[in-house]
Formats: sequence, C-alpha cells, structure tokens
Amino acid sequence: MLYTTIDRIKQFIAHKGLSMREFSKAVGVSHSLISKTNAIGSDKLESILFNYPELSPQWLLTGQGEMLREQAERNPMLVAEPHHVYGLRTDHLVSAQSIPLYSLEATAGIVELFRHAHDEKPVDFISIPNLPKCDGAIYVTGDSMYPLLKSGDIIMYKEIKEIKDGIFWGEMYLISIQLDGEEYVSVKWIQKSDLGAQYLRLVSENRHHQPKDVPLNKVRALALVKASIRINSMN
Repeated sequence: MLYTTIDRIKQFIAHKGLSMREFSKAVGVSHSLISKTNAIGSDKLESILFNYPELSPQWLLTGQGEMLREQAERNPMLVAEPHHVYGLRTDHLVSAQSIPLYSLEATAGIVELFRHAHDEKPVDFISIPNLPKCDGAIYVTGDSMYPLLKSGDIIMYKEIKEIKDGIFWGEMYLISIQLDGEEYVSVKWIQKSDLGAQYLRLVSENRHHQPKDVPLNKVRALALVKASIRINSMN
C-alpha cells in the first residue's frame, strides 16, 4: 500500500501512461504541487475525481481497496474499512472520547437533535482513540455518497454553530434543509455555488445524483463530518 495521497496520484498517473504535466493540465493542478509536496487540498482531489471518474475515491483517499472503481465494485470486501477520519489540518485529535450515537428515527430531525442533544437518549456510545472532537454520530441512509459511504454506515460529526461563516468549502457535511415545510437531511460535499454567495452547491459522491444549488437561508442545521465507520459482515 502507498502511504500518501500524492503517492497514489503518481501511481494512477503511471497507470494511465500520462506525463505529470499532462495530468496536471487536465485537472487544473500545478505540476509542482504533485511533484514537490506530500499533501493536496480537497478541492484538487475533487477535480481529479471529476476528471477521472474511473478512479476509486476510497483508494485515492485511504489506500484501501482497488485503484479503479470497476475493480472495487467487483471486489466489495476490499473497499471496507473499520473507520476513516475526514480531518482538517486545524483538527486537534482527542486521545479518548465517548461519542453518542443517535437514531434519527427517534428524533424530529437533526435540527431538534442539535437543539436538545443533552436531552436525547443515545442508542449507544462510540469510543475510538485519536479522532477529532465530535458532538455525535448517526447512521447513514441512502446511496448519494456511495462508494465512500453506504447506507448503514455511521458518521461522526461536529456541529457548525455559525452556518454562514463556518463552512469549509469542499468538505463533507451532514446538512438539514427546509423546503416546502419539510426537512431534508443528507450527507453531501458542499461547494461554492455559481449562483452567488447566498447559495451553496450540494454534491454527491455517487455520480448518478446531480449537484443541487440551494439557498443558504434554507439551511437549518449543519455539521462537519469528521469520521465514518463501516461494519462488514458475512451471512
């Protein structure tokens, strides 16, 4: 297994038979960024995955599983992992914490969950060493973030209090949006919208789901996804 994302990018470039300059031009990344550094921003990773949809996000981000999506889908057990951390450089890891796991079915959505978290009874508690500080955890439903996340996975999150000023563009979020009097809860990448500062763009990992621009004032709750857990079992 290669140790850094940059290493895996270089391996993929070699697999495609491209020069470093050809690849850099295709994805809009400077040649020196790949040649001389060991880290790359989430916006650049997103560009790479957009331009090369055959590349497995799981392999690119973690080194787990197969390089190509087609191979990974034929070998599903290889893409699984106990947990994955989606950290920022500013994160401070906590050596020990007890993260409450909530059931959204037992609450009135994440708005009420965030508002009355101290009154909600968790399903259980999760304890994993050296994670960023998390406020809680919930189960994922739906396939919009597949294969990075699948229905039944657990995500751990950190609530964003100041929604307007607290967004790190290009990161993964648990988000609640109110449309036509209904609350819609999902996990999405959040990007800047072409419609202006009063909108944001919700992007799925699953390429069968189209991006959607929503008004910022429709966002009722927001939390940054910090880690995920996938449980694999054989029947």
